[in-house]
Amino acid sequence: MSDTTIIHLLRHGEVENPSGIIYGRLPGYHLSANGRMMAAAAADFFAERPVVALFSSPLDRTVETAGPVAERLGLEIVTDERLVEPWNHFEGMIFGVGDGSLRHPRHWRRLVNPFLPSWGEPYSHVVARVAAVMERARLAAEGREAVCVSHQLPIWVTRRGAEGRHLWHNPRRRECALGSVTSFTYSGDRITGISYVVPARRQVREGDAAQ
Repeated sequence: MSDTTIIHLLRHGEVENPSGIIYGRLPGYHLSANGRMMAAAAADFFAERPVVALFSSPLDRTVETAGPVAERLGLEIVTDERLVEPWNHFEGMIFGVGDGSLRHPRHWRRLVNPFLPSWGEPYSHVVARVAAVMERARLAAEGREAVCVSHQLPIWVTRRGAEGRHLWHNPRRRECALGSVTSFTYSGDRITGISYVVPARRQVREGDAAQ
């Protein structure tokens, strides 16, 4: 058996969200038609790879993204709460000025510390829980590959942590598009490489990469 294992962090596809709210951990937010095409593109991407384990955040949009991968590869979807979206004070709201939540002074104190961040779950906590799932996946797929379906922020801060960068960042500069795959190559239990690809690039252009 090879001592090289690859763990892929797959971001979910586009979500049906006509109101433009921050849906976070709220139930009932499902993939759009475009998002389902992104999930199918991810399944195509993994079809010829030695993927032997599939984990997913329990939220609707991630399980729906994992579905085509599971069907294509004949794998069971194992849900793990640690892959979930971070909690966020602004969940269920529209974030912004004008008609958004920022017009109300009671929310302003949540923005005082972007390094933690003060509006939600600390970045360090997010990295710790995702890293724990990645270790679970590495052991399950030792010498082969595993997929973990998660969300933009958990994937991005986990990548920054693995690259030795500050966890705080400008959300507009995240390299983690809808339906994208961020892959971590391990030699034994040590990360030796990180790569990024967007299997559903055409659908991403049609959708909203900021979801």
